[in-house]
Amino acid sequence: MNISSLYIKEGRAINRAKGSLLIAESIPGIKFNEIVDVQLSNGEIKSGQAIDISEEATVVQVFGGVSGVDLIGSKIRCKGETLKLPVSTDILGRIFNGMGDSIDGAPPIVPDGYLDINGQPINPASRQPPAEFIETGISAIDGLNALVRGQKLPIFSGSGLPHNRIAAQIIRQATVKSKKEEKFALVFGAIGISYDDASFFIRNLERTGALDRTIAFINTASDPVIERISTPRLALTAAEYLAWEQDMHVLVILTDMTNYCEALRELSSMREEIPSRRGYPGYMYTDLATMYERAGRIMGKKGSLTIMPILTMPDDDITHPIPDLTGYITEGQIVLSRNLERKGIYPPIDVFLSLSRMMKEGIGPDKTREDHNNAFMQSYAAYAEGCYLREISTIIGAEALGERDKIYLTNADKFESEFIAQGELEKRSVEGTLDIAWSLFSVLPEEDLKLISEKFIKKYLPKYSKKQT
Repeated sequence: MNISSLYIKEGRAINRAKGSLLIAESIPGIKFNEIVDVQLSNGEIKSGQAIDISEEATVVQVFGGVSGVDLIGSKIRCKGETLKLPVSTDILGRIFNGMGDSIDGAPPIVPDGYLDINGQPINPASRQPPAEFIETGISAIDGLNALVRGQKLPIFSGSGLPHNRIAAQIIRQATVKSKKEEKFALVFGAIGISYDDASFFIRNLERTGALDRTIAFINTASDPVIERISTPRLALTAAEYLAWEQDMHVLVILTDMTNYCEALRELSSMREEIPSRRGYPGYMYTDLATMYERAGRIMGKKGSLTIMPILTMPDDDITHPIPDLTGYITEGQIVLSRNLERKGIYPPIDVFLSLSRMMKEGIGPDKTREDHNNAFMQSYAAYAEGCYLREISTIIGAEALGERDKIYLTNADKFESEFIAQGELEKRSVEGTLDIAWSLFSVLPEEDLKLISEKFIKKYLPKYSKKQT
């Protein structure tokens, strides 16, 4: 039986078109977010989604835009279901577009099932707190802002900063740190990116071999705006399948969430909704939370789902609604610095603005190394003092500083050039990262290492560790 025949009669009037929206007469029985077919007068069929339902009208958002839609001859047919993603383990190593259709030329997926892209909410009572380390191979993240399984840790960037290169590096290098063998996968969602960026990511995945453990969803800037709304949800649905049904630890990287929010604002404007801050819809916080809160760990499940969204801050403004609302939902942020980027430091991660609220739960004995927390605090303190003295020296001159102050000033420069800075193809283990920190401590007065336990100083400070060997 054709489900659509329950909902629609031939010749239902479409009153008007606006942007990618069709406003039609009210359709009895249609549900919010239901997928529909728009049959054109020439027989062509376009897919759409019911985004507004009332007694007066039904608003349908058409995937691919409304060009070619004849208001008189076109018809809307309901399908009785929401947008779903076909899933199986075969989706690993595949590349899809923003609607979930394969674009890599490989054979179609033979699905084990279909999952609603809006996901299933996690029962708060069954959530487990994030507590295990994910190694990205980047010192400024692993050493100072550790990523933990089940966490939501965004990267705040600015226009022109190398967030795409950092995303590609994390995709290549990220692994779970564990004594037992555990399955790890990456899901990459690109939202509204340029063709150059899309080809950069695809070439990077194929050349480095990371594609074998990655699922990619690519939505380019020329694709319809509505696809920007579905792309991150498709990525998260694929990740949920791998995490909860295949017991894998999954890291989801979404870039650029600013493009997603701009699409949300554009569609809200088309629907003539009352705008909130800077023209964004008032429900943007809720909308973002429905995606970010899909991260976590669940009691009784072996897998985990970790999200690392990347967003560009308009005008480098961290108080802009997009980073502001994202910061409320997530557990910290990694902020890129334009000043470090001007110095030629890659990755230009701002140590002082960055924060990982779950870091302490994911580091320490049997997770990273016993001295990790002490080394993190001492590194932070020494760099902060060096940066303060750098500001003072611009006023009074470096020559006016005392010998101790000059040591800290030099240490701050070395911290940026040796600890923060690393090669784009350089993967550092967490142990290697901590060893760099200890080598920087070795030039500081030992009596100043007040944030490190005495036993760790005797064990890891180079002048003592060399004697032991």
